[in-house]
Amino acid sequence: MSRTQTKPRTSLKRADYRRLAHFRYRLRRFLRVSESLCQENGTTPLQYQLLLQVKGASDREWATIGELAEQLQSKHHGVVALVDRCEKMGLVERRQGSEDRRKVEIHLLPEGEKLLEKIALLHQSELKLLKAEFELPGWK
Repeated sequence: MSRTQTKPRTSLKRADYRRLAHFRYRLRRFLRVSESLCQENGTTPLQYQLLLQVKGASDREWATIGELAEQLQSKHHGVVALVDRCEKMGLVERRQGSEDRRKVEIHLLPEGEKLLEKIALLHQSELKLLKAEFELPGWK
């Protein structure tokens, strides 16, 4: 083993467990607050996540069902049903692919953009707390 490589740890110290427990607490708190914010604004956490992935997962203004399935860690048919529900709510629309006409692009509609921005802004304080978790000793 070279001097630049480190030997994998085979045991954890109490501080490691405390850091992991605190991180899991912060992560769960973030998710719980996110769930509440979504429900208070008339959407589900999964619908919000779909809008967020369409807007923020790439440099494009759209996403394919396959990309969304990967980003949401869901099955293709489940994402199709989720897009159907969001489409009925007036949040997204399907469009024929501009580059490949065989593909379907999922685009945000103005109502989806508005809802996404509102909920994303409400997430910022909890996001800062979660980010601060990684600035605690032991993460670097």
